[in-house]
Amino acid sequence: MIAKISSGKDTAGLIRYLFDTTKAKDHTDPHLVASWDGFAPDPGRTDDFTATRKLLVADLDLRVKQARRLGRAPERHVWHCSLRAATTDRHLSDEEWADIARRVVAATGIAPQDDPDGCRWVAVRHAPDHIHIAATKVRGDLRTARHWNDYLTADRELATIEKEYGLFQVVRGDRTAAKRTSRAEQEKARRQGPSKPARERLRAIVRTAVAATTSTEEFVRLLSLTDGVLVEVVYFPSGDMRGYKVASEDNTTAGKGPVWYSGSELAPDLSFPKIRARLEATDPQPTIQPGRRRPNPWHQATAATERIPRHLTGNDDRASQAHLAAFGEALDALPLLAPAAIRAQLREAASAFERATRSRVQAEHHHARALRGAVRAMLREPAPRDGTALAMFLDAAILVAIAATRWHQLRHHDQQVAAAQQTLLHLQAAYDQAAAAPLTALVQRRPPQQTVDRHIRHIRRAVPEHAEQVLKDPAVAALTAALAEAEALGHDPERLLRQAADQRALDDARSPARTLAWRMRRLGARPVPSARARASQARSAARPDGAPQHHSTPAHVAAAVPPPPRARRR
Repeated sequence: MIAKISSGKDTAGLIRYLFDTTKAKDHTDPHLVASWDGFAPDPGRTDDFTATRKLLVADLDLRVKQARRLGRAPERHVWHCSLRAATTDRHLSDEEWADIARRVVAATGIAPQDDPDGCRWVAVRHAPDHIHIAATKVRGDLRTARHWNDYLTADRELATIEKEYGLFQVVRGDRTAAKRTSRAEQEKARRQGPSKPARERLRAIVRTAVAATTSTEEFVRLLSLTDGVLVEVVYFPSGDMRGYKVASEDNTTAGKGPVWYSGSELAPDLSFPKIRARLEATDPQPTIQPGRRRPNPWHQATAATERIPRHLTGNDDRASQAHLAAFGEALDALPLLAPAAIRAQLREAASAFERATRSRVQAEHHHARALRGAVRAMLREPAPRDGTALAMFLDAAILVAIAATRWHQLRHHDQQVAAAQQTLLHLQAAYDQAAAAPLTALVQRRPPQQTVDRHIRHIRRAVPEHAEQVLKDPAVAALTAALAEAEALGHDPERLLRQAADQRALDDARSPARTLAWRMRRLGARPVPSARARASQARSAARPDGAPQHHSTPAHVAAAVPPPPRARRR
């Protein structure tokens, strides 16, 4: 059940609307179901409608007029609350709606229970699925009602009512969601033709600009260069940037020009101070020394994304929130790098996950510097043509969406849970399209059966807890092909497989063989470690008591590494 609350100045106008049956098509049988004393005149149940309506307005406004003589009446003295049931709910009786109305006015402070001086109010039902509560805000003692945070208090009471009445339980938020577009904005967009209202389009554009830039100056410049977007920068008297406003060229008001939105009006995390904090927590791109190979930003971004589920299982909620926000930025940037066939799915994924990037937990953005820096680097280089890098990233992104769902569930962030679940559907659809061609090409390079059998033994030794599941996976052919490629480049396939398995849990993967294959492709692209480096890794993998860990060096590698030279005595 959903409540919508507003204030106004005209009691007569509101009552006229609630009992109108000509202009409003859903007003089929307007009548009172409850009132402040149970004896209010009901225009819907009388032969003299006009006279009874005037009498009802006079009764509601009685205390307002008394307070006005004393100069104590509020200017906006009308309180209006509509309560609507879900379409799947059963039709409630008049008595049930009356009980709900009494509980809501009591919870919001309009007419507290057992308070003889509560405000005057009526509940009007003119359709099967909802009622309207009309009240005047002046109490019997001529003081103004204390109804602060009435939306929240009404929402809490409605959550209890839903459980008691067996109604659909609405997914409730924590007041961190972006402001919804109004009906007027939606109607205006429908008349003008764009697919989405200006507020939603500008929100997506600004989020993409944040994901693609590294400084506030670059952010403003990129927005200014976007077709159809107007930008206005606000400065302090000192000349420092204070904020920004954006407008769409096709969204104007007659005689007033463009409709401007500040960043905070688009979304809570798009205010200028919050954007600046995120941009400052971005790793600068390292200077590449002559002769050294530039790191692959797609691999860096994928590696950073693979670490997010592990971060979300930790105890630092602020760090976890930062990783979710950075992942949301990566999704915002991804449509700019993807082929046209899957851009729509990726935009839907980014739009859905936008809600999952915010909660009451304050993010400490410096924890996610690596992912932000890698995403910016990805945008500054041409995207790989074969689609392998995108498929790798999407494979990691799917597990982040699953981990984000679990993280928000544990904290009872209902809206964020729904957003992460919706994101998962879009990411899986995009992955299935993006990975088809690279996987087919990889399987076509499958090695001879003798090599496959050897790599199957590597799989059984490296990931014994997942071996049977991996070997039954249809994508095991792609995994053995990836192992053969890594071995051909000089890597120890079993060691690399252990490393790939340890980077991220495989329990949530739809296809563990496919996930391992992508990791093998990414890890195999790294330079082959020298014999001395492998010996160092083997020594560091040993426990302090001398017992080898799970990552111990295979015997054939250890035998090939010469022992370190003994120190000479002086």
